[in-house]
Amino acid sequence: MANFPAAALGAQVRPVAWAAERVLPVLAPFEPILAGGGLRRGSSVAVEAPSGWGARSLALALAAGASAAGSWCAAVGLADLGLLAAHETGVVLQRFPQVPAPPAKEWAGVVAALVEGVDIVLAGPPLGQIRPADGRRLAARARDRGAVMVRVGGHWPEMADVVLRVTAVEWEGLGRGHGHLRGRRVEVEVDGRRGSGSGRRTWLWLPHPSGGVAAAEPPARLAPVRVLRP
Repeated sequence: MANFPAAALGAQVRPVAWAAERVLPVLAPFEPILAGGGLRRGSSVAVEAPSGWGARSLALALAAGASAAGSWCAAVGLADLGLLAAHETGVVLQRFPQVPAPPAKEWAGVVAALVEGVDIVLAGPPLGQIRPADGRRLAARARDRGAVMVRVGGHWPEMADVVLRVTAVEWEGLGRGHGHLRGRRVEVEVDGRRGSGSGRRTWLWLPHPSGGVAAAEPPARLAPVRVLRP
């Protein structure tokens, strides 16, 4: 992985796409909670959730709308991100290169190279940390290129333009000591340093019992053992 040709990949996958568009499309359930109804080019989006609450699933779902519409997306530093999960969420795998675990000293360079060539980069920092200089440089690169950088976990030097935070979760199909997990409903709240859609909330199936992502009604009753509000 030390010799990963990120710059070459970035040059090869430059998409035909959204030259005049300032907002990348998203799946329908996200439109009401995002300012402009999509992902603003050049912005940073942070996905935050407690462990096991679907941060990676939410990040994939954010990319799925643009991916289905023809955009290239990529993932860096997310070694446990499964291709099956990406496919079931709606990401087109033929336009989804992954660099699961680049060396820590090369991580920022890999992200920068991919930002040059794809519309959306899902980025998980090595060891959960990113140097302030790298964070500022990558944010500037994304703004200049018109890419969207989706931050998945880690500690970044400044707040993202938009933050999607999972604030509650409820599994479908699990009873008291029996049953099979079939679907997961999550409540997503919008925050961010620029106030884009701040305070908006929605419930999503992530995934829906029949697969994919869909809008959901709030559960009638939240089980305290499975739901924690920060």
